[in-house]
Amino acid sequence: MSSTGTNDHGATGPGGARHGRETADRLLRAATRSGAHLIAEAASLVQGWAVLADPIAGAVYSTPAAAAADGVHAAAAPLEHPHCTQRPAAGAVLVVAPAPTVPAGHACHVATTTAALLEVRGQRAAELRGEQMRLHTTLIRLLLAGHTDAVTETLGGDRLTHVTVYRLSGADLPAAHEVLWRAVRPSIAPHADACTLIGRPDGELVVAELHQGGDDGRILRLVSRLSERHHLLAGMAGPLPLAEMPTAHSDAAAARHSATPDCRIVPADAVGTSRLAPLLPTAPYARWAGSVLRPLSPAHQHLLLVWLRTGSKPRAAAALGLSPGTVRARIRELSRLLDADLEDATVRAHLLLALRAPAPDAEGAGTDSVHSGGGGSGDRPGAPAGPGRLESLPDDLLDTEAARNWAVGLVGGLEPHLRIALACWLRHHARTAPAAAELHVHRTTLAGWLTQCADHLARNLADATVRAEVHLALKATRNGPDDPTALPRRGGRTYRRL
Repeated sequence: MSSTGTNDHGATGPGGARHGRETADRLLRAATRSGAHLIAEAASLVQGWAVLADPIAGAVYSTPAAAAADGVHAAAAPLEHPHCTQRPAAGAVLVVAPAPTVPAGHACHVATTTAALLEVRGQRAAELRGEQMRLHTTLIRLLLAGHTDAVTETLGGDRLTHVTVYRLSGADLPAAHEVLWRAVRPSIAPHADACTLIGRPDGELVVAELHQGGDDGRILRLVSRLSERHHLLAGMAGPLPLAEMPTAHSDAAAARHSATPDCRIVPADAVGTSRLAPLLPTAPYARWAGSVLRPLSPAHQHLLLVWLRTGSKPRAAAALGLSPGTVRARIRELSRLLDADLEDATVRAHLLLALRAPAPDAEGAGTDSVHSGGGGSGDRPGAPAGPGRLESLPDDLLDTEAARNWAVGLVGGLEPHLRIALACWLRHHARTAPAAAELHVHRTTLAGWLTQCADHLARNLADATVRAEVHLALKATRNGPDDPTALPRRGGRTYRRL
């Protein structure tokens, strides 16, 4: 890199103009090489440091590298760094910190010229970005269609073995897509150790991070910042083997339905994490679950798990990439296979509990695990001779002190009217209008009661898996019928507190 100029930076007349042209020429030559060279040349010209700071990615380029943190802080709080010269550039902020001996006019000239060249580079990159984005979307679709070999060959071999998937939704997706693209600067160069694909199939933002089995968390941090900045909701699944990309894709969508403005990105392994399952006796639990799920293949179980996690057939269809009609038809067929009414709230809660059971040979209860198809626990000595039933649980499953304490700790202390209203609402699959009609109260009244229930339980009742466990807790602690007719009244539709 060439050295800086002499002390006549602020000179006027022909000499000053000549020096200005020389400065511009040096910056232009650096810009033709790369953005990093351009920032390095700017730092050299001001005898200080220069940083291109992105609000999402942090320091994009920094010379020297140790100045990255100072540059990001200066971009975020310019009033605290009056000695720095800042210019907007290509969606980011250029921060130039000249040496004390460098005239302010020269520093401003360097910063302005550098920012202009960064804008030109950004425009050129934008011309190519559309084609690159379409290529990324195509590769994501190929992975979802199961063409793993074609994608790995395109990316240069079999070094990429696993994938982590993020699915984001929100009103500001186009802008978020552009920002994330600039922050990640994705490349599909062959034989890389990691590759990030960013696309927008079907109107949502999908990020697929391909790697060798473990990631450094960089993409997770970027997606988290992006979600906060653009008010998006995100689900994350993986790492999973690359061949299981469709599973990771649907699990990420199921996780996204549990995201809230307070928790904008949710990992799939945190969705529906059962607080009850670890408390159940492992052997009876695994035997019952294996018997119940025996008629189902792994694909059937995955469909049911996504449906029960998302809480509705249209959401499950979107997560699985199927039509709602197809999902409804398959659930009807699975209802026939299981010989159970899958529209019953208790049956759904028991089915979710079965799907989250540990494998029959596991020592301890774990999180969601899809049982293998075929024999299941029915092949083991002592397993039930016939398939289990979803309408009721085995007597020795919830009849333990730990399970009873869990149920009392969850729903104990609810006032009678709140308990009755919550149980009715859960029986109606979280639909307020039919529950209010059965309770003979106004929908607004019921909505207020449900808010009180959520506050008392300290749970997110919008999460279908939370509702399933609350339903089981209410059944386990019921002393009498949670019947809407038992709701205390003063007359007509007016509620009277006991």
